[in-house]
Amino acid sequence: MAVRTSVSSQGGRGKGIGLSLAVGSALAFGGSGVAAKPLIEAGLDPLHVVWLRVTGAALVMLPLAVRHRALVRSRPALLAGFGLLGVAGVQAFYFAAISRIPVGVALLVEYLAPALVLGWVRFVQRRPVTRAAALGVVLAVGGLACVVEIWAGLGFDALGLLLALAAACCQVGYFVLSDQGSDCGDDVPDPLGVIAYGLLVGAVVLTVVARPWGMDWSVLAHTAGMNGSEVPAWLLLAWIVLLATVVAYVTGVVSVRRLSPQVAGVVACLEAVIATVLAWVLLGEHLSAPQIAGGAVVLLGAFIAQSSAPAKGSPGPVASGGPERELSARGTAA
Repeated sequence: MAVRTSVSSQGGRGKGIGLSLAVGSALAFGGSGVAAKPLIEAGLDPLHVVWLRVTGAALVMLPLAVRHRALVRSRPALLAGFGLLGVAGVQAFYFAAISRIPVGVALLVEYLAPALVLGWVRFVQRRPVTRAAALGVVLAVGGLACVVEIWAGLGFDALGLLLALAAACCQVGYFVLSDQGSDCGDDVPDPLGVIAYGLLVGAVVLTVVARPWGMDWSVLAHTAGMNGSEVPAWLLLAWIVLLATVVAYVTGVVSVRRLSPQVAGVVACLEAVIATVLAWVLLGEHLSAPQIAGGAVVLLGAFIAQSSAPAKGSPGPVASGGPERELSARGTAA
């Protein structure tokens, strides 16, 4: 009895630590757009901000890449897919979107990804989905209509919304890729190694696309406006690289190891709330009452879709394309 009590206590502490790490990951990820937008408004191109973020994080994670160098031979497709979609694609489109529309709106649009994954599972893979998951999709789409105020003829920048939707589509591609490579028994690649190489691949791709040699580096030596206050640009960059990328990914991965992917995914829904609140307080981006209500419905739909996902390998209908949170608590790398 004492042994069982001890094991149960340790398991409870482990889950408590995992939950704290998952919340910390959501907090870290949620601040990326808030820190990036002032740099974009100060004169940096969104692609250049993404390049700085990914390249800086790749350099920090380089020791992990060296440690897991065997992944280059054993999982080249997974590393390339994560780098192209989960890192370069998601972040480039997300940062481009927030240069045109509010941070909270861009992230809420990106939260259509779980619904899009279910569409892939149902109509491309022709696998059944649970009713709860379908309800989550309906709620997410309906809430999004309120967020973008569709009754007003899409008052937001149409291109900005399309860019946010493209970020969601990149998330779907990563989710599907993760699912296809997940049934490997004991040969599952180390998530931290995948993240490290994904950042390296993303940095290489973004170097070609963003052409940082044409960047106005002097912006980083000055300040950037944040809702009337001036903040050193280098401090915002450090926030994006260290907190919103390195810390966010690492805490997310560790939380998934202590929790289930589904639980970590549900907690990650806090990211949109955190990003919206931070944008409201630090950037002065106020949302209307219908938009706030719609955002709550989007998160409710994402919550239902995530929490209705069965454990890996369980029989019956599925609620998502697979363990999309196994490599990262967010998977979206926003």
